[in-house]
Amino acid sequence: MSDFVVVIPARFGSSRLPGKPLMDIDGLPMVQHVWLRARESSASRIVIATDDARIEQAARGFGAEVVMTRDDHHSGTDRLAEVSAKLALPNETIVVNVQGDEPLLPASVIDLVAERLASDVRASVSTLAEPIHDVDTLFNPNVVKVVTDLSGRALYFSRAPIPWDRNAWKTQPPTRLETDAWLRHVGLYAYRAGFLGDYVTWQPAPLEQLEQLEQLRALQHGHLIQVATVSSSLPGGVDTLEDLERVRQHFSQRERA
Repeated sequence: MSDFVVVIPARFGSSRLPGKPLMDIDGLPMVQHVWLRARESSASRIVIATDDARIEQAARGFGAEVVMTRDDHHSGTDRLAEVSAKLALPNETIVVNVQGDEPLLPASVIDLVAERLASDVRASVSTLAEPIHDVDTLFNPNVVKVVTDLSGRALYFSRAPIPWDRNAWKTQPPTRLETDAWLRHVGLYAYRAGFLGDYVTWQPAPLEQLEQLEQLRALQHGHLIQVATVSSSLPGGVDTLEDLERVRQHFSQRERA
């Protein structure tokens, strides 16, 4: 397994769930669950990146390494680039961005995206996808779709239902999907540290601004993105109170089993 670093961005100021990283799940703050999942991976180093002293205190309390970052970053990628610079990571170091609201993320997929990037020396980024099996998901603009080439490199990401089945959908949208040709993009990323330093110097690209998808900036600048595909659906993260209750129920049921 290739050597890689996990960075867990954790912001206190979530618009929908303020203080989300510190919300209790089964007696532990959410960010600690994420850190524990990362510890189950093959990562050589795990860092929690935050701009909030309360998260820093909690993270140091359970033994995590913490890097304090600025509070004005526009995206998680910008925060990751700051961490990479502060740690003086060599350009070829693989950095996996594990969101601080993914307490159920399997460690196996963290390893998967890191290994996929390590296996393609020309790629700057790797990410994850899973099959789409239902029409509602395919046509939902909040679900990002990805199309890849035969080597697994991303050709394009879109909120639109790509690829479009010209013959089958010529007169009306489908009622069911006949094949596994459609992939949902899952926002787990691995980057080369040198790429992160370059990325934050670029202005937002036209396609990125149209689709509101950061990864299109990398494609428009000619960088390759490898896409690893998993066969089964991954558990969702925590964006709402309903998500939080779902995750709490998961841990409660696991304890009773």
